[in-house]
Amino acid sequence: MAKPDDKLHEASSSTTTTIEASTSGDGANAVPQLGYNDPEVPSSSSSAVFKDPFQFQNGLVPDEDLAGLRNRKKGKHVEQYQRNQNDLIKSLLKPMEEHTEDAKAEEETARLPVKIAIYASLYCNFVLCGLQLYAAISSGSLSLLATGIDSVFDIGSNILLWWLHRKAVALDTSKWPVGGARLETIGNIIYGFLMGTVNLIVVVQSIQALVKKEGDELQKFHLPSIIVVAISLAVKFILFLYSFSIRKQSSQVQVLWEDHRNDLFINGFGILMSAGGSKLRWWLDPMGAIMIGAGIIILWTHTVYEQFGLLAGRSAPHEFLQLLIYKAATFSEDISKLDTVRAYHSGPNYFVEIDIVMDADTPLWKAHDVSQQLQDKIEVLPNVERAFVHVDYETTHYPEHRKAPKQAF
Repeated sequence: MAKPDDKLHEASSSTTTTIEASTSGDGANAVPQLGYNDPEVPSSSSSAVFKDPFQFQNGLVPDEDLAGLRNRKKGKHVEQYQRNQNDLIKSLLKPMEEHTEDAKAEEETARLPVKIAIYASLYCNFVLCGLQLYAAISSGSLSLLATGIDSVFDIGSNILLWWLHRKAVALDTSKWPVGGARLETIGNIIYGFLMGTVNLIVVVQSIQALVKKEGDELQKFHLPSIIVVAISLAVKFILFLYSFSIRKQSSQVQVLWEDHRNDLFINGFGILMSAGGSKLRWWLDPMGAIMIGAGIIILWTHTVYEQFGLLAGRSAPHEFLQLLIYKAATFSEDISKLDTVRAYHSGPNYFVEIDIVMDADTPLWKAHDVSQQLQDKIEVLPNVERAFVHVDYETTHYPEHRKAPKQAF
């Protein structure tokens, strides 16, 4: 939101945020009373916490007004911005229980489609691997060899993702206290490096073929190989469309979608360059293998970079940070300020750190109960792996978990 309130100003995973509660009419630090109760109020709280203390609902723009924005200059951008603002306001005002229930419902709805995407990719890749290896060996085409190697690794990708997912779910938390969510991310990085290495070998062999070739003799055109790879292309296109529709519902399906997307480029380009090497110029085939290998390396380098960001602790999206700030600030009237709010990736999910400020005279039992209840509420939010809530009585100290900067060598 543009400027919601001082209590909800911008936070990030690496900055400290001090947020003061609004002051009610009697001068006490409390959220202003607007006349309706929030179901998230802790049972130990002596008074109610309210749903919309900052009256964000007044900022919602009706659909008819949004439609009118399109007629203005650059109206589409303004309309999209305001729609995003509406979505953010509705997300902030939605109780945390609803966020959790909606996520559970989406997960349950997506369970079968995700399972179909994973197993359909696995079984199809087994069949296509054999077909494409036949095409590569029988034709002797370097371009088709590159597609065949990629098909072999497609099976490896499916098996690795499936095994790591099962391993992450069944991981012994006594040995791995943080859980197994990061295993899938580690597996994706390892697989990406393997793909890059193998395709680098294909590129080197293709360069050698270009250098050592003598004469302009065309290679023999092998129609069955072209037909086989064309069938693989059609199957991959179907898998791509299906996984594209549900890619946001599972990190496994997201990687499979990227893999199918890459295969469309690989198989399509492989057919063209292999046929071109048989009908037009001999050097089109090895050149095609070089371009396919280089393309795969670039695509997987981007994927590995994204996965490294998840493993290294990249910040959660700004919208999610705003949700955390608002929910923590309005959770209980005993919370007078928010000192620091952080959310960062630990694999595909988030670790959340929140420092709340309470009055110095607050009883220990109340400070514990409020912070524990807030932590429990946050930990069941979608994509939250773990949450940590720290209680303090002032904000003038050095930020928690912030080491002094080290001197460079």
